[in-house]
Amino acid sequence: MGKWVDGTGTLAVAAREVPLEVAASYRARRRGLLGRDGIAGALLIVRTNSVHTFGMRFPIDVAYLDGSFTVRSVVTMAPGRLGMIRPRGRHVLEAAAGAMAGWGLKPGVRVRVDVDEGVTGAPNRAA
Repeated sequence: MGKWVDGTGTLAVAAREVPLEVAASYRARRRGLLGRDGIAGALLIVRTNSVHTFGMRFPIDVAYLDGSFTVRSVVTMAPGRLGMIRPRGRHVLEAAAGAMAGWGLKPGVRVRVDVDEGVTGAPNRAA
């Protein structure tokens, strides 16, 4: 597998495609959605199995993914919370609260992540 880099792409859930931001660098992973008032689409934070919402301005849905991009669990977190560590989690998807239910994202669903071309070093992750 190639190395993940910050960038954009598409999240494919069933027959739906959702705009995606990828946070791969330490700085981007640490920043996440902090300081924003919302997100159009989703944020994929790679190489993590837990998140927090301290400093967040809005509630979010959080999906924990395993190494094959299968959803292990989905939770909605209010601002100011610390999420539980998911031992089998490898990546985390974040979106505005309620979005994931609308996409049909639930435990057992496998998603596909396609990164935009032109993002140097970014591998396409077909799951």
